[in-house]
Amino acid sequence: MPFGLPDSQQKLTYGGYLRVRELTALQELKSDPAQHDETLFIIIHQTYELWFKQILHEVDAVVRCLDRDEILAGTRLLKRCHEIQRVLVSQLTVLETMTPMDFLSFRDHLMPASGFQSSQFREIEFLSGLKEEKFLANYEPGSPEHGQLSRRLAEPTLRDAFLALLRRRGFDAPAAGAPGDERLVAALVALYREPTPHYDLFLLAEALTEYDELFALWRFRHVQMVERVIGGRPGTGGSDGAAYLRGTVGRRLFPELWEMRTRLGSA
Repeated sequence: MPFGLPDSQQKLTYGGYLRVRELTALQELKSDPAQHDETLFIIIHQTYELWFKQILHEVDAVVRCLDRDEILAGTRLLKRCHEIQRVLVSQLTVLETMTPMDFLSFRDHLMPASGFQSSQFREIEFLSGLKEEKFLANYEPGSPEHGQLSRRLAEPTLRDAFLALLRRRGFDAPAAGAPGDERLVAALVALYREPTPHYDLFLLAEALTEYDELFALWRFRHVQMVERVIGGRPGTGGSDGAAYLRGTVGRRLFPELWEMRTRLGSA
């Protein structure tokens, strides 16, 4: 940088803008002696958290779009989420290049940390409409994570915005309700049987279905990766490991969009 110039006149650089020095200093290994694959493990999971941050940014924007009846704009941003979700799935293949012994060489140094504790992933679930207050117990009261999840628990969700939009467009959708709501299923059946008058809503519903499907795919691939690397061992945070993860595969964000497909063939 030119000597003597104030900060406001310093020339912006690629590394400065992205804070590359700080970014590449964040991979602090816990193993001693340092194990080769711990760097990969940390970078993959830090990358996941960055993508989770972007998904939250996008879905918050989708909710605002739907609240303003900007359906196509919201659908476009959901499509961006789909592409990020595909990256999340593909990253698992990089982790699968670790052999079981590669991971075991540093695994004990991770305890009791666990991916189960990712507050941003839990935020995505809450924001998407899959709220379970019990998960707040995983975070210290008064911590930023606990506070952020408590806020998400109280705020309207993507699901709420979709239901409100359906009602404004004349469909008999509920104001709220547990997943699997029969009125919502019936409203979606009506939309899909006659999509042309509400084609923007139809495209949104298809985008929400894909959003849900891709998270289910990520959960499934995550289970497969964990089983490939550690088998049936318990998780580092004390969970049942792959057994716990298998139980999450069926956690649908919009189960009515799937049940509707069963009902479409009925008279």
